[in-house]
Amino acid sequence: MNISICGQQSAQMRLYDQTNRRLYVNAEERRRFIAVANDQDLPQKALCLTLLHTGCRLSEALALTSEAVDTTSHLVSIRTLKKRDKHHVREIPIPPVLSRTLAALMEAQAHGNFLWPENLNRPVCRITGYRWVKKVMTAAGISGAQASPKGLRHGYGVYALRCGVPLTMLRKWMGHASIETTAIYTNAVGKEEMEFAGRMWS
Repeated sequence: MNISICGQQSAQMRLYDQTNRRLYVNAEERRRFIAVANDQDLPQKALCLTLLHTGCRLSEALALTSEAVDTTSHLVSIRTLKKRDKHHVREIPIPPVLSRTLAALMEAQAHGNFLWPENLNRPVCRITGYRWVKKVMTAAGISGAQASPKGLRHGYGVYALRCGVPLTMLRKWMGHASIETTAIYTNAVGKEEMEFAGRMWS
C-alpha cells in the first residue's frame, strides 16, 4: 500500500510496508503492552512505558538523564538526536503513572546520571533496549512488523491523533522537521474507521 502526503510518496515514513503489514501498535496491542510492561523489572518497565507514552526514538530514550525528568510537572525533556542542532530539546507531557515510575527508577539508581546506565559514563546499548522491548512485545502477544520500538513510536502518533491532539502539537512532541511527516498518522486513523462504524451497528 502506498501512503502519500500531498500527492507524494513518503520515502522515510510509512505506516504499512509493501506487503500491507501494519507498522504501528494499535489500541488493543497498546493495552496488552502496558499490562505486560507493568510486570517487568523496574528499568525495563520504565523504558517500555517511556517509549509508549512519549513516542520518542529508542536512542533518545536511552540517552535520558535524571535532569531531563520533571516528575512534579509531568514533563520529560528529550534531546532530538536527528536534529543537526545538538541542543534541540523538546518537552513532552507524560501521564502521572509514568512520572511515578521514573521517580522510582531514579530513586533506585545507585550511580550515574543516565536513567538506564551501563556504567557511569554511558547508557545501556541499543541492542539491550531493543531486547527489552521485544521481550514485552512477545509476552503481550504482539508479533509482526509493528513489534518494535519504531512500532511504539508510530503507535504513539496514531493514538495521539485519535485522542484529538492537533497535528502542530504532535509534530513538536515527536520532533518532526515538517508537518507533512506528522500528517502521515492521519492515514492510520482512517484504517481504524471500523471502530467508528461499529458504533452505528450496535
